[in-house]
Amino acid sequence: MSRPLDKSLPAFRTRSLAKVYGEGPSVVHALRGVTLELPAGELVVLLGASGSGKSTLLNILGGLDAPSSGQLFFFDRELTAMDEQRLTRYRRHHVGFVFQFYNLMPSLTARENVELVTEIADNPLDPGEALARVGLDQRANHFPSELSGGEQQRVAIARAIAKRPTVLFCDEPTGALDSTTGRAVLRVLQDVNQDLETTVLIVTHAAATAAMAHRVIHFADGDIREVVRNSAVSNAEDIEW
Repeated sequence: MSRPLDKSLPAFRTRSLAKVYGEGPSVVHALRGVTLELPAGELVVLLGASGSGKSTLLNILGGLDAPSSGQLFFFDRELTAMDEQRLTRYRRHHVGFVFQFYNLMPSLTARENVELVTEIADNPLDPGEALARVGLDQRANHFPSELSGGEQQRVAIARAIAKRPTVLFCDEPTGALDSTTGRAVLRVLQDVNQDLETTVLIVTHAAATAAMAHRVIHFADGDIREVVRNSAVSNAEDIEW
């Protein structure tokens, strides 16, 4: 993954991507031949109910899971042709993850949680700068138990962006937060997209989030039902919750 990315191509392209769990009467078709393109530099919302397959798709795009069939391209590189070693390099150098539950190390401060990533990245942000970008530079020496839920989620975002990822995957990032705190977290994600030019994919069932996206992918029963491009993008703090 050392050669430069061809930025004239979409960040992701899939062709008939399918994921099947089990067999026989208990078979589950989590993805049913998904074909899509995600342009680089956009903030995209993948919207669907629980069980629709959206998190399965995110995990495959992020290199955490493999499809049962179909193809997946990251710019000009076919992820579905990579072995686990190359996928590990892809995740390390290009991908950041933010999940609903913050996955912070409780025995480490906010700064130390961010440093876990910067120690293995090639060209990381300074941990203090990463925390400043999410408004927590004054809380760097606090442990997760001393932070609110929204602050913990912002530490998780700082940790994810500290390695300067090409793409940031967010799985229900506001699912455990109240409306005010949720808007603050979405504002941070919007700033990451705009200021760092990071492609951001937010997986959620919260329909209001669609207003802040460049592109909204409506997902149901393991496949795309509709793709909507917003002519105007709302600021996160103006979203009706």
